[in-house]
Amino acid sequence: MTDISAQDTGREAGMGDYFALLKPRVMSLVIFTALVGLLVAPVPVHPYIGFVGILCIAVGAGASGALNMWWDADIDVKMKRTAKRPIPSGRVAPEEALAIGLTLSVFSVVLLALATNFVAAGLLAFTIFFYAVVYSMWLKRSTPQNIVIGGAAGAFPPMVGWAVATGSVSVESALMFALIFMWTPPHFWALALFVKSDYGNAGVPMLTVTHGRRVTRNHILGYTLALVPVALGIAFTSIGGPIYLAVAVVMNAWFLKGAVALWKRDDAASEADNHAVEKRVFRISLYYLFAHFSALLAETALAPWGLGGW
Repeated sequence: MTDISAQDTGREAGMGDYFALLKPRVMSLVIFTALVGLLVAPVPVHPYIGFVGILCIAVGAGASGALNMWWDADIDVKMKRTAKRPIPSGRVAPEEALAIGLTLSVFSVVLLALATNFVAAGLLAFTIFFYAVVYSMWLKRSTPQNIVIGGAAGAFPPMVGWAVATGSVSVESALMFALIFMWTPPHFWALALFVKSDYGNAGVPMLTVTHGRRVTRNHILGYTLALVPVALGIAFTSIGGPIYLAVAVVMNAWFLKGAVALWKRDDAASEADNHAVEKRVFRISLYYLFAHFSALLAETALAPWGLGGW
């Protein structure tokens, strides 16, 4: 990490700047998948305990974001996509972000342990450590497989939510983890295909930078093919059912179609239409994850009326 001092931007940091440190867009996905993990678990949770559990997971995700922004401030300032973040823009000092990240990390883990159980708290602690240390400090700048391995950090929330309810890990929670883990590489590589210069300028060894777009397209197709059986397999567990299966078939066919379209492309075609297909596949990937977890939630919600589950 290169030391970056806050620059004078003409105004003091506001609450919005400190909130931005927590990566609210990423946090929203974490909250949603963790909530689904909690609600589809076979053990009912008191609403207050469930609220505290999700709050702790959200705060832990925010803590990870703050630590990531603290560490990555030197490369964020070099990328158009991240240059306006609170630290590189000079609105928040790096040491402030570090203090916020560490404080929220301890708070979220300790409170989760006291309010729920040590399994959930341990998983949350490991998630924060994995994202802040294993991914941000080690993998991101050292290997083009950064997204593949580092994607585990974003895959833990539904497992943590499940543990809040059950105090354990199960096949179902492991499959929800696997769904996000396998989805992450094609999701981020689709993004990297049309922001390649950003990563190259910052010296981040994204696959598009180290091996080129052709290899990246091959990897996107390969991981999408590997993702399909994981997604469909969840349909035949205790949290799946016909609703989820129908959604999974449609979404996987759509995502796979997009991956094949990307695989057939070359750089000339991509540049000619301003990466239209790449951007479309990236958007599909966002719908993909939301649809799968929404379908799991629907299965659980409709089960009391005999409309969900097998």
